[in-house]
Amino acid sequence: MGTGERNQEAHVPEGTTGATNRAAAAPRTAATAPRTLAEALRSRPDESLAALLRTRPDLLSPVPGDLTQLATRAGTRASVVRALERLDKFALQTAQVLAVAPDPAPYDAVRSLLAGDDGDPEIEVALPGALAALREQALVWGGDDRLRLVRTARELLAPSPTHPSPTGLGPTVAEATAGMSPGRVQEILQAAGLPATHDPVSAVAALTSLFTDRTRMAELLDSAPSEALTVLDRLVWGPPYGEVSADPPPPVRWLRDHGLLLPASARTLVLPREVALHLRAGRAHRTTEPVPPAVAPLREYRPQVVDATAAGQAFMALTTVEDLLAEWNEGGPAVLRAGGLSVRDLKRTATALDAPEPVAAFWLELAYAAGLLASDGEADERYAPTPEYDDWLELPPAERWARLAVAWLAATRTAGLVGEQDAKGRTLAALGPDLDRSPAPEVRHRVLTLLTTLPEATSPDPESLLARLRWERPARSGPEDLRSHLAQWTLSEAELLGVTGRGALTTHGRALLAPASGAVEREALGLLAAKALAPHLPEPVDHVLLQADLTAVAPGPLRRPLAAMLGVLADIESKGGATVYRFTAGSVRRALDAGQTASDLQAFLTDHSRTPVPQPLSYLIDDVARRHGHLRVGAASAYVRCDDEAMLGEILADKRSQPLRLRRLAPTVLATTAEPAALLDGLRAMGYAPAAESAEGDVLITRADSRRTPRRAAPVPVPDGPPLPDGTLLDAAVRAIRAGDTAATVVHKSPETAARTDGSLPRTSPAETLATVQAAAMTGSALWIGYVNAEGTASQRVIAPVRVEGGFVTAYDHTADEVRTYPLHRITGVAELADDPA
Repeated sequence: MGTGERNQEAHVPEGTTGATNRAAAAPRTAATAPRTLAEALRSRPDESLAALLRTRPDLLSPVPGDLTQLATRAGTRASVVRALERLDKFALQTAQVLAVAPDPAPYDAVRSLLAGDDGDPEIEVALPGALAALREQALVWGGDDRLRLVRTARELLAPSPTHPSPTGLGPTVAEATAGMSPGRVQEILQAAGLPATHDPVSAVAALTSLFTDRTRMAELLDSAPSEALTVLDRLVWGPPYGEVSADPPPPVRWLRDHGLLLPASARTLVLPREVALHLRAGRAHRTTEPVPPAVAPLREYRPQVVDATAAGQAFMALTTVEDLLAEWNEGGPAVLRAGGLSVRDLKRTATALDAPEPVAAFWLELAYAAGLLASDGEADERYAPTPEYDDWLELPPAERWARLAVAWLAATRTAGLVGEQDAKGRTLAALGPDLDRSPAPEVRHRVLTLLTTLPEATSPDPESLLARLRWERPARSGPEDLRSHLAQWTLSEAELLGVTGRGALTTHGRALLAPASGAVEREALGLLAAKALAPHLPEPVDHVLLQADLTAVAPGPLRRPLAAMLGVLADIESKGGATVYRFTAGSVRRALDAGQTASDLQAFLTDHSRTPVPQPLSYLIDDVARRHGHLRVGAASAYVRCDDEAMLGEILADKRSQPLRLRRLAPTVLATTAEPAALLDGLRAMGYAPAAESAEGDVLITRADSRRTPRRAAPVPVPDGPPLPDGTLLDAAVRAIRAGDTAATVVHKSPETAARTDGSLPRTSPAETLATVQAAAMTGSALWIGYVNAEGTASQRVIAPVRVEGGFVTAYDHTADEVRTYPLHRITGVAELADDPA
């Protein structure tokens, strides 16, 4: 659609569709102009009402009974504030102009206040669309000849001494002189060279006429001292109030005497709105922004470079999340009493991940949002992986990444807040309860969507991106506002996650951005993104290269079973394009504790190494295996048993065993009051390789992934206001509102009931009710009834009776848009309708 077509459509008043547009484009006449917002809503088509309820979903809870209730709810302060906060910069500026314009204001007056005396082609083009948006949201009603801003919005946006207007304008002459004595008003008229009048009203009108007459005002200002013009320059763009002493200087006195400054209090003067508009050349705003600022490109890359770079970062994201949860496999840090992770534990996690603390907090929150991490819910509550983590590990790499990306886009958890303080001065902790920010998903989605407006594989200029977001939501924006921070965090987090590469949106990142209203749709988008990412991820390898210095080099990402087993048998020494693992006595013992034997380990290395198993590594495995399990530790509170009495004597004689407080119970048994785990750690620190055993004497096999939380759902995002209604709900709501409005406004034949304007129910005797309903069932006419349900709730309804029998009437209920059966004894009264609503 071209610009001209958009402008023509925007001029069409609400309540027109299709072929009726041209007929409705004519201005409303005074006879047909709506007198209230409810009347304006009543003239709208169903599609327009549905659009209103879609843009302002708070009006749907609960569904209004009729259009009068809808109009009343649309004018409440909370609802209007929410609607104003969601306007773009130019629509908000248009509303601000309507708040300082006469009420009602003609279209030309609004355009003049926005464009000024010189006009502005961009404003001419954009204004119809801005007014259409305000009308759609029921913030403005009336035709172009009588534009009205809803009263609550006017109260919020109009200037006052306690609430300055964003326009910087002050009160009108009439408002500023409201408390002034008639004699003082006449003195101002005389000083301005105007003839005296007989009453204050005509005097104010004469002064207003002078200030709005460009020619006469120019002559008046030409006669002003130059210092007086300097004073006006300081006040013209606001704030319009200025403090003065009891004896003001001559320039200020001249302005006061001529009414160009009017007293607001004993020591305060104010610049009248009409004077300020003349000095501004008719503009209400210093800078009017009818066109959104474009997102400027920063640098352009080849698409292959962007996708490859992002794919490498996506793989690193998977590795980081796996490393994080592997650290917590046997149980992570304790949960703070107030919830979340302590500062010390966050530092430890950042050290383990070799990442800054803010980045570590991001990975923690990402795993939590994806449902891979949670608290275990025990008395001594700790964090641990969830069973969903094991399911996630079985997915292909691209699908694992997609699950993380989808969770990130929809999450209201905001990792960037970690370390900051809340309103009570408390530090916000990672995984804590106070990190939800409801605008986060919308901002993330909007930032990535704006990246699609740039040429493919082009990174944005961050400042231009922030300027665009501030234009789209100016009511909540500022240099340090939450939305700006969310946008900056989105850019950095998208790079960490691999949604962008080198700042540019990737092919798989674009696949995530289609509109999705539920978890199923988001999962489908995730699968599309995974399909786009998969070709760029490195293929897992099934081998390592063993070296004589007790290390193994993985030339790429390892297959899942190989990586899991090697992670138990060796310690990761370094990461990068090739991961280096180091074998130690402790790592080999860890594998033996997990139930492996020396022969199993030798066979595993032989099968998965492209180089022969070095002799030092074979000796290490055999040596640790020979000593492994020679000592047995159980509960006495703990004990050590060994067939070699000399070894037990050696342990007792060793000074390092003194903290364990061992004593000999038998030639082959030592006991202690320490816990079995502490005894195991103490003996291993002394260089031994003990094995734990059960009460039956069997060796206990420990697993690195033995600790899991109960199954838990991922945290539910905190909605930013009421949920958006779907099409089915909107259709049903519009039908219910229309039917209720019909019942409330229908014309009745009965003079007794027709005279009821207070909303009370019709009253007829049971015999009259039965006779009227039976007659309507025979003729097929509609009735207006009063009905009280079983809970005692009274309502008015319009019904078309079909059958009357057994004390019940079966009828088509126009209010509910369905056939219902009503007990006759619950009908308070009936009245015939002047016109059949069917």
